[in-house]
Amino acid sequence: MRILITGIDGFIGKNLSVRLAERGYVDTMGIGRQSSTEDLHKAAAEADFVFHLAGINRPKDETEFAAGNVEFTRTLCQALKASGRRAPIVFTSSTQAERENAYGASKRMAEEVMMAHGAATSAPIHLFRLTNVFGKWSRPNYNSAVATFCHQTANGQQLTIHDGTAPLRLVYIDDVLEAFLRLLAAPDAPGGQHDVEPVYATTVGEVASIIRSFAECRTSLVTPPTGSGLVRALNATYLSFLAPSAFSYDVPRHGDPRGEFVEMLKTSDSGQFSYFTAHPGITRGEHYHHTKTEKFLVIRGTARFAFRNIATGETHALITKGGEGKIVETAPGWAHNITNIGDDELIVMLWANEIFDREKPDTYARKVEP
Repeated sequence: MRILITGIDGFIGKNLSVRLAERGYVDTMGIGRQSSTEDLHKAAAEADFVFHLAGINRPKDETEFAAGNVEFTRTLCQALKASGRRAPIVFTSSTQAERENAYGASKRMAEEVMMAHGAATSAPIHLFRLTNVFGKWSRPNYNSAVATFCHQTANGQQLTIHDGTAPLRLVYIDDVLEAFLRLLAAPDAPGGQHDVEPVYATTVGEVASIIRSFAECRTSLVTPPTGSGLVRALNATYLSFLAPSAFSYDVPRHGDPRGEFVEMLKTSDSGQFSYFTAHPGITRGEHYHHTKTEKFLVIRGTARFAFRNIATGETHALITKGGEGKIVETAPGWAHNITNIGDDELIVMLWANEIFDREKPDTYARKVEP
């Protein structure tokens, strides 16, 4: 299958090209800003499937809307019709087509040109009226407010917010591409208007606040819940705007004669991650908790974990080494310690189910072995 992509050097086009290659679609033809009408006709003559992504949405002069959205679409349709091929077309329009503005009018007219082509040639036309699309490789001050906010935050600039309460409807680039690829996998599917799900209904202010929190977590160490939904997608987008020089950052290190303790990451609802070191012969811990729980993983060295039930006096001990992949958990009401019984520095990763609160630490000194 030979696939033609117009607007291949744009935000959606770049992402689509990568995704097609991942799926094994290697025979693609791209039409970009530097392509000629001759290039377009040649590609159209060989196309089995078309993604028409090219368009103008922020011109210097409004007359460019007609040329970039309407006339280019007409030229594409004429080239496809001249080839005699009935290639299915995915066409990215905009929700602005429903509104009375110059951009919306041009997209609506481009839709009409496209639908007329489908009626004349029986080519399936798959119309997507996309709302604000965001994701990696988007352009600030062009594709969406998300791209602008990510760029400004990643570069330490003040965010440009005119109305934080303004509603904002967003779709994520990966969800857009999944919808495209489903149609590509079913080239005989009838044409029609398609939606991308999910659509995230939010506000300008909420999006700005979320994006700011990604930068702030490098100092507070508290990360927002980035595992799903809008926050997950915004986090990925924000990180794609970082300069390579900003890929790393330092966290506080607390050292004493025993070794070091370093907090890595804190969460709002799932505790925190850290690690500590201990020199040979050093014992750490010697305390108990009422509710707090912990998971330890020895990364390097040999550790002896000892426990004592503070109510019954029952004891327990175990030894684990780096590379064994063994998790050791603490239980409320059991005093515990960790001793480096090896000859090398001990390095232990630690997860606690709650962020340490100096006002209410739930940590009480008690030696395991009096």
